[in-house]
Amino acid sequence: MKQPWYTTTKRIEGPLIFLDNLDNPAYGEMTKIRVNDTVVNGQVLEATQDTAVIQVFSSTVGFSKDIDVQFQGSEATVDVSTDTLGRTFDGLGNPLDDNSTYQGDETRTVNASAINPAARTQPDQFIQTGVSAIDNMAPLVQGQKLPIFSHAGLPHDDLAAQIIRQADIPGEDLAIVFAAMGITNDEAQYFQNEFTKTGAAERTVSFLNLADDPSVARIITPRAALTTAEYLAFDQGYNVVTVLTDFTNYCESLREISAARNEIPGRRGYPGYMYTDLAQIYERAGVINGKPGSLTQIPILTMPSGDKTHPVPDLTGYITEGQIVLDDALQRKNITPPIDPLPSLSRLDPDESQTRDDHTAVADQLYAAYARAKELRELVAVIGEDGLSTTDEQFLSFGDAFEEHYLDQGFSTARSIDETLDTAWSLLSDLPRDELTKLDDDLLDKHHG
Repeated sequence: MKQPWYTTTKRIEGPLIFLDNLDNPAYGEMTKIRVNDTVVNGQVLEATQDTAVIQVFSSTVGFSKDIDVQFQGSEATVDVSTDTLGRTFDGLGNPLDDNSTYQGDETRTVNASAINPAARTQPDQFIQTGVSAIDNMAPLVQGQKLPIFSHAGLPHDDLAAQIIRQADIPGEDLAIVFAAMGITNDEAQYFQNEFTKTGAAERTVSFLNLADDPSVARIITPRAALTTAEYLAFDQGYNVVTVLTDFTNYCESLREISAARNEIPGRRGYPGYMYTDLAQIYERAGVINGKPGSLTQIPILTMPSGDKTHPVPDLTGYITEGQIVLDDALQRKNITPPIDPLPSLSRLDPDESQTRDDHTAVADQLYAAYARAKELRELVAVIGEDGLSTTDEQFLSFGDAFEEHYLDQGFSTARSIDETLDTAWSLLSDLPRDELTKLDDDLLDKHHG
């Protein structure tokens, strides 16, 4: 049945159109908005029996109340297919890489539900990123949500590109879904060039919402990307790693829409429902009983002024299973990637049969030794080195060597888990054996010295 056009606009505020005298509009329903000879898309953000608030996926500059609105009778959807691998789409799922019309195997709503906890399988299958500070000390496993906490000026884009290039599960198909929200044209071009020149493009689906795109379209972008990832994982059996950047831009869009709706603001002006909104996205990652494949998420967010108590990293930390923290002090030392292993962690441990039997113990010992080295640095800054014991001096030297030879591997080097652990043992062997209290005698007999 052909849908009617409505001309009952009450007012327009920012990206929102308010209408009344409607016939049962539905929450999440897609709309077409006719302005003169142009038609743009929108989505119902709030609905009652006869009123609706529509968010417009374009600029509303120049709009007047003399516009026509048609309700489409369906939610936002995206076409899914294995043919999406190697393709680039905009934030709403429209192809950007050529002029052909894309037709998927299925059309699915982007608003899927979070995975039922009762249907989940405990994640423990190791994903090798080739980055020592992650693979050994904050390992990534299939079905996990492991965010990267960064801030302006730190190379989170380089780390994201490195993980996309290097992520590997030996003997299994792995696909990458990359979603960018509010990035610049230069950043988008950087990612595309990296994917192409390293061959990662063939296994990657990209969704790009640029900084000059309508900010409200960012609300759809991660959902469109995750719908594609769910199809590849749970219908086609791929192990999918989804990289989503930058969630701070996403949350700024939530705040903009909330302000336009005159909602009562929560902490720092963000809407009170932001935790629920983020959880609906993050909890779509996992491994499902009886389903092939897995869906792993690596959300990236930039902390304003490096503040971990900011609502975006704070709420993200409650929902996800750990975090990778980038540090500007390491960046100033030209250590790449500048991952600080002390505040970084993964709450999920991989099955050591897929790595090595010394994996967890070595990580624990590296934490302890590096933490002691950093404490000694602070002490030396106050009293100098004259009062240090020989053992203290050894730990200080360990801290410098750990940063130089373990953390600093560059953005183009991929280390296997064996290479990472062997590098760790070469550093730990410079410490006295009786100081390595996190390692048992069998491991020390086998590897120390």
